[in-house]
Amino acid sequence: MRLGQTVPNFEADTTKGPIKFHEWQGNSWVVLFSHPADFTPVCTTELGRIAVHQPEFAKRNTKCLAHSVDALHSHVDWVNDIKSYCLDIPGDFPYPIIADPTRDLAVSLGMLDEEQKKDPEVGKTIRALFIISPDHKVRLSMFYPMSTGRNVDEILRTIDSLQLTDRLKVVATPANWTPGTKVMILPNVTDAEAHKLFPKGFDKVSMPSGVNYVRTTDNY
Repeated sequence: MRLGQTVPNFEADTTKGPIKFHEWQGNSWVVLFSHPADFTPVCTTELGRIAVHQPEFAKRNTKCLAHSVDALHSHVDWVNDIKSYCLDIPGDFPYPIIADPTRDLAVSLGMLDEEQKKDPEVGKTIRALFIISPDHKVRLSMFYPMSTGRNVDEILRTIDSLQLTDRLKVVATPANWTPGTKVMILPNVTDAEAHKLFPKGFDKVSMPSGVNYVRTTDNY
């Protein structure tokens, strides 16, 4: 799935019952993240930490949806393991896990090559993560190796950035940005326009090149 591509309205069985993706998504954002198989140690920690942070995703109008190529009964056993390992998950396991034993969905979402899907040794999905906006479009993608667990705080930070820049289309968020810190005013915004948009002010940074393209503000 490329950035800006529309996620198809796929149907799937999940640990929370069958879904049609667009109807299930509704007007929410979605974090869709894949795992190569059930009962994998790094993925166990990831699903657990995302479950623990479910209230933070809810604050951002964001639903979480996991994907693994194993069958539904295997997912149920895995969820019990995750809850046993991550004892700080509040209440029931909060989000669904897609069962995709045929790997057809994995292929359609670009997580797996068609020729690999029937080989159990290599037919494992890449560890992909897509952030999908309410119009069903992929807005951000991250791909992880088997050895490196995802950072949930970074996932939340990128959602904050996407939602802010959707609301305020004249800014972008710089490296290591967190909510409340300075944003960058886009170069196509004139100084006159910037003064109207940010009446409390903004900072202009002089560069050795003499090109004036860095303007920042925390008045947003």
